[in-house]
Amino acid sequence: MLSVIIDARRDADRLPALLAQLTAGAVDGLVRQVAIVAAPGQPGIDALCEDMGADAHPTLPAAARAARADRVLALPVAFRLRDGWIAALEMHLAGGGTQAVVAGLKEGGLFSRAPSGVLVERRLLEECGDGVDVGGVRRLLGLRGGRRIG
Repeated sequence: MLSVIIDARRDADRLPALLAQLTAGAVDGLVRQVAIVAAPGQPGIDALCEDMGADAHPTLPAAARAARADRVLALPVAFRLRDGWIAALEMHLAGGGTQAVVAGLKEGGLFSRAPSGVLVERRLLEECGDGVDVGGVRRLLGLRGGRRIG
């Protein structure tokens, strides 16, 4: 089981689409909890959290400290899940579940980049600085060319 943390400090209007995609993982039993990183007072976040059963936190480390699972999937709000994401993550976790970069679905034009998330141990995310985003976590943990899911 995973806790999912979504960094929605920017582009929070994209949050409902990602939350809708995560629903299948919750039904399947893979996603145990969803936490949203948002600036205090960010419009619409509290209502969305209440509707979706999620919790809001001001930073990634604060969300990690509230996580119930030992493994955390941290995603930027622009992330879109690829087909087969549940099976890919379950297979990775069954094989030991080491740290990994999780590749998202590419949106946009020819030169756009697919957003990526990270699958890490909760304690590693707790130790990151308060101002770090998901890309910063990748850099801090040296997850540039390592294990990749998706």
